[in-house]
Amino acid sequence: MDNQESAKTHPTPLHLQFEDYEGRAEILGELHARPFEKITVPRRVFLMAFMTTKDEARLDRENIKKLAITHGMAPPAETSNFHSVKIGKWNFRWEQHNEFTSYRWDVEDTGEDDFGGDNGARLLSEIEFQPPGKLIVATQLKITKDEHPVSYYEKVFNPNSLCMIKTDREKARVITDFQVDTMGFTQFIIEDHAMSQFRAGALVQRVLEVEIYRTLALLGLPVAKRALPVVNSTQDELAHLTAEIAAAKSIEDNHQLLNTLTDLAAKLEAQAAVTSFRFGASIAYNDIVMSRLQSMHEGSVDGARRFSSFFRRRLSPAISTCKMVEERQTALSRKLMRTAELLRTRIQFELEQQNRDLLTSMNKRARLQLRLQQTVEGLSVAAVSYYIVGLIKYMTEGLYKSDLTFGISPTLLTALSVPFVIFAIWMVTRQIHKRFTEHD
Repeated sequence: MDNQESAKTHPTPLHLQFEDYEGRAEILGELHARPFEKITVPRRVFLMAFMTTKDEARLDRENIKKLAITHGMAPPAETSNFHSVKIGKWNFRWEQHNEFTSYRWDVEDTGEDDFGGDNGARLLSEIEFQPPGKLIVATQLKITKDEHPVSYYEKVFNPNSLCMIKTDREKARVITDFQVDTMGFTQFIIEDHAMSQFRAGALVQRVLEVEIYRTLALLGLPVAKRALPVVNSTQDELAHLTAEIAAAKSIEDNHQLLNTLTDLAAKLEAQAAVTSFRFGASIAYNDIVMSRLQSMHEGSVDGARRFSSFFRRRLSPAISTCKMVEERQTALSRKLMRTAELLRTRIQFELEQQNRDLLTSMNKRARLQLRLQQTVEGLSVAAVSYYIVGLIKYMTEGLYKSDLTFGISPTLLTALSVPFVIFAIWMVTRQIHKRFTEHD
């Protein structure tokens, strides 16, 4: 009874009763990865992101391990791509993604200096920071209880690019111009009117993600601009080749056109292989930006544009360009394949015609050879018979002189032997011909 009560009180965990599906723990843990962190206001947040290769990502992980151990903190797990530690007065957050790594520091904002200038350099000088990779995003964010009119922010930010939204059921406002200051940082200000610490942390994370992913989404635009001339020239060459294919007469011309067409398709496919990942990533990053903006429930502020309006004018055309180039590459690749297939069909048809003509010619030559062979066989029968009849003549003449022909003249005997000799030679020739035919 005691054992039964103990079993009910302390049931055996499922992973000890059943065999877990491979990756179950990772799948369940993914929903809890990179959680929102509570933010106390006022706060200053810095974020930097670096594009990293596989080797740089491996080195970065080792650096984070050393950093955590140096400050007496637990290092990240081997399978973890997220880690958060306390380093002095700084809260440090590390996130590793497929092609970039982000580092975030936040510290209490003392309000001793204005937002801008060399704040970023001064504050970050307190941390030893030498990450691998190349810088792609650098931003600083200030979350404060202060509230200012639009005219105030037109002096802090560039008024031509000023964006301001209400969010979190009008409990906060987010302000930025998405431009880089003299130290290389983009700047954001969040006015916290009545948010909880958790809501403030969630809003900070979403704003920083908008900045990261809108920057990464634009990486596809330079690639699209470089790829577009190749697409245009390929399309022009295809039109020219199509006209030449229609005018081509000989199979040699078609072979040459097919080689040119194949080289053109290979050139386009090589470019598509290089650009497809970047275009796909830009489209995916743009979707994340739109998702984050949707979750922020943007509200309008009189005298300033919303983030989504700003992105529709700047970011959306760039993404549309990437999609257009990708679609044109795909469509052009299909046209090249279809044209090459049509050309191969024409060449195959011409080869079949040549083969048919060759077979017809061979059949004619075979019939001529057969007739010649039959003629030669007939002449051979006559020639061999002539020699054998000659031998018979010599033999009968000798026998006649020896009185062994019973008085029949050699000439008569020779004449009588001619039909039999011819028939015998013809039969022998036929048997030989039949034997060779059966072996073939």
